[in-house]
Amino acid sequence: MPSYLSLISWTDQGVRNVKDSAARLDAAKKVFEAGGGRLIFFYMLMGEYDLATLIEMPNDEAATKALLSIGAAGNIRTTTMKAFTEAEYRAIIGSL
Repeated sequence: MPSYLSLISWTDQGVRNVKDSAARLDAAKKVFEAGGGRLIFFYMLMGEYDLATLIEMPNDEAATKALLSIGAAGNIRTTTMKAFTEAEYRAIIGSL
């Protein structure tokens, strides 16, 4: 299943309501699961970004729909990249 790495920043609204962020994470997990995927990892960060996640979703459309749905609440902004596992990396490089 395709993987997606997101670097996440809280918006002003997200920081004002930071005490609710654990509940928002639980809700996000349900969004991923409803879209046929799952959260692989979640980290809170220090630096330019506040959070990082890796999710697996069935396809780009499902990932985009889930992330837009979560982002529409106004608490986060995401920078998301499609990620390849080591096995996928080896297959891509091996086919060159």
